[in-house]
Amino acid sequence: MERFVIIGAGAAGIKAAERIRKMEDDAQITVISIDDQVHSRCMLHKVLGKERTEKGINFVPENFFEVNKIRFIDTEAVTRVDTKKQEVTLACGAFVPYDKLLLATGSAYVVPPIPHFREAENVFGFRDLSDARAIQTALDTYGKNVFIVGSGLVGLDAASALTHLGGKVTIAEMADRVMPLQTDAYAASVYQAAFENAGCKFKLGVSANDSVVDDNGNIIAVQLSNGESIPCDFIIVAAGVRPKVDFLKDSGIEIERGIGVNEFLQTNIPNVYAAGDVTGLSGVWPDAMEQGKTAAMNMCGAVLEYEKPYPFKNTSNFYGITMLSVGKLDDKEEGVKICTHKGKDSYKKAFIKDGKLQSILIQGDISNTGIYLYLIRKQIPLGDLSEKVFNLSFADFYGYNENTGAYEFAG
Repeated sequence: MERFVIIGAGAAGIKAAERIRKMEDDAQITVISIDDQVHSRCMLHKVLGKERTEKGINFVPENFFEVNKIRFIDTEAVTRVDTKKQEVTLACGAFVPYDKLLLATGSAYVVPPIPHFREAENVFGFRDLSDARAIQTALDTYGKNVFIVGSGLVGLDAASALTHLGGKVTIAEMADRVMPLQTDAYAASVYQAAFENAGCKFKLGVSANDSVVDDNGNIIAVQLSNGESIPCDFIIVAAGVRPKVDFLKDSGIEIERGIGVNEFLQTNIPNVYAAGDVTGLSGVWPDAMEQGKTAAMNMCGAVLEYEKPYPFKNTSNFYGITMLSVGKLDDKEEGVKICTHKGKDSYKKAFIKDGKLQSILIQGDISNTGIYLYLIRKQIPLGDLSEKVFNLSFADFYGYNENTGAYEFAG
């Protein structure tokens, strides 16, 4: 009986466990998680804002582990992986042997090296269910005047939840606009206006570089690079993440931007695989699930390459305004043709280079946009269709193949 051990119960880990069970009826599967329940990180802001219960963001059936005969070790940290003995050490001192190991521990928030930020008890991240619980407690303990570092997806998720609870939120962003990786100036302004209407304040083009603490060491004000001082009751940092790999020290597993893997999601160590955020390949939920599935199949003996994800793909929905952003939105890249369209409730921007779609931004109705993901991934020439780039469908790329006698899609 082969022993499969999965560290992490996020999208990649759970999908891998599910796939292994489908392929190996008699395998012994163990999932180890530091969390006390499975939960969707994408929905954490709904729990923080009390729009959903903790149970409501569990993305597997209540009896998932029992039905699939999976041993679930919850609320337990892994402290070491011995790749020579092929065993995992838990914080409680127990050992879990494996024949095949999947590392799917995800990533952790980074606290920037601002004076007092790493010591003060009223500084929080927003990555896991435990963080959401801690922030809810902070609202009752410290107050509702919140300072958020970073206006990316995580920072805005936290801000939207806190404003829903009556929080008074100030957000500092080093870039000149909100969500700088996913937006351009216009799309950012639409979201900024929506958040300001909800009560948020933004400090753009500045950084936090110092803080003021009280007698208990808690931060009561943040000093900005422009000289402003922003009073606060507590702080949320949302300005970067790093892979959770501290437990892999001395394991021999190669770590660069994340855990190094090949096209089969294998590490440099035999029988050890990695998937999800911890690889640094993609931080997007569907990509993590696909990685978990691919890694699991290879762990079971298949030979399946992982198809690289869409570059910088993100979707968002704040205050009823949806947005899809795929690729790098670089207005200054040489040789790029930029097409834009503004409607009453929509904004679209496409980046075309060498006759192929490279990136796209759509704010408003993002239904029926799968064609753009297909064109970007397959790099299919647009030809004359580039003139109607915002009105494309799969039908435009469906034609007769004279060699096979079949109708098929391009690419």
